[in-house]
Amino acid sequence: MSQFATLTERLTFDQAQMTVEAADNKVGGKDLFMKGIFVQGGVRNQNKRVYPVNEISKAVESLRKRIDEGYSVLGEADHPDDLNVNLERVSHVITDMWMDGSNGYGKLKVLPTPMGNIVKTLMESGVKLGVSSRGSGNVNESGNVSDFEIVTVDIVAQPSAPDAYPKPIYERVMQSRRRAALIDLSEAVRYDDTAQKFLEKEVLRFIKDLK
Repeated sequence: MSQFATLTERLTFDQAQMTVEAADNKVGGKDLFMKGIFVQGGVRNQNKRVYPVNEISKAVESLRKRIDEGYSVLGEADHPDDLNVNLERVSHVITDMWMDGSNGYGKLKVLPTPMGNIVKTLMESGVKLGVSSRGSGNVNESGNVSDFEIVTVDIVAQPSAPDAYPKPIYERVMQSRRRAALIDLSEAVRYDDTAQKFLEKEVLRFIKDLK
């Protein structure tokens, strides 16, 4: 018997074979992109689930079609427990997704939103961030997934060891004593390039607090 479930699957920076790219944009700045494996097929993952390759392929094709039709597939910094995308937490947009072997690969663009600016500064400061697919499907007693649908792919903090899961970036930002400064600076970066150096300083202090 299968049970319908909300499915989230984390991949670390290294597991996703992630690459980070920068490209000049039209306003003289740099756009930051992440590219790599977004979802793995045909293997039993850390959640003891197996996504058959045909299920991954159908889900990837469905999401790619939405992108081709002009639909903006937005993702968050870390992810909630449901399938809704919270605009306050949006950090990036998925620009492409495709199959390569048994895995679904993708590319995302970091946006100049408050959370996107924090993600960008984290990466530019050398922090390795992973990704987590968020979707739905039916899971049977053996852990095999069917009727899989990808809603989005989020950027997540990666564990430093297989069994070590850090608190989500967003929640730590919200709980930080410097929360107001971080959010205000990340918003100011949209309009003031000089604010970037102050954001970087605050984020580096934030990273030290995570250790």
